[in-house]
Amino acid sequence: MAALTQLLNFLYPPECAACGKKFGLDSDARVCASCLAGVEPLPAPLCAVCGGPVEAATGSDSRCARCIDRPPHFRRARSIARYRPSAEDDPASLPALIRRHKYGLDQSVGRALAEFLGPHLPIAREDLDMVVPVPLHRSRLWWRGFNQAALLAAEVAHRLELPIDTNVLVRVRATNPQTYRHHDERLRNVRRAFRAPHPQRVAGQRILLVDDVMTTGATVEECARTLLDASAKAVDVFTLARVL
Repeated sequence: MAALTQLLNFLYPPECAACGKKFGLDSDARVCASCLAGVEPLPAPLCAVCGGPVEAATGSDSRCARCIDRPPHFRRARSIARYRPSAEDDPASLPALIRRHKYGLDQSVGRALAEFLGPHLPIAREDLDMVVPVPLHRSRLWWRGFNQAALLAAEVAHRLELPIDTNVLVRVRATNPQTYRHHDERLRNVRRAFRAPHPQRVAGQRILLVDDVMTTGATVEECARTLLDASAKAVDVFTLARVL
């Protein structure tokens, strides 16, 4: 296998998917150490529920003001890195790579993004039964050719040694872009946009819902509500990045 890797790397010289730095012929990496180290972590302290920042006004409570005022349907949400929209102009940044994956129609970037997950996921495997990606509407899936959330979910499921099911949650309504909408507008935009067509497959299951980026949480909140209405026992959320 090593010889085959070297031959393929000789024919197609490997380079960092983010910054373009060249790798050695024996490398199977897709992102260089410098780009991986440049990932911005989420600023502490974080809400124990949604994983967002906890304001000082909440005092000793480990939940943010929004989760105290309006608890989400999901049990908890966790992310690896901070997503700054302003960093999308830097081609070597994680936000730029995520954007290229989604809108540049480059499916190969999925393997590179998996390397940003790091060696340890902030998820308790023993508290979960299955992995489910946030689905795309069929029109968007046809245009893009792949679901970036499903590619990430497959890697997460592999690492956690959990089954993945891409068919228990479907998007039945195409929604308008969420960009520049505030949280309540986003919630209304995705309301009733998802359906669980096989409730018997999620009944009693503790589900890890996976997406690439979490902004206000409106999409994963509606997905969680749909799964719980189909008798799922609990829904956790994992995203590669979180907009803060």
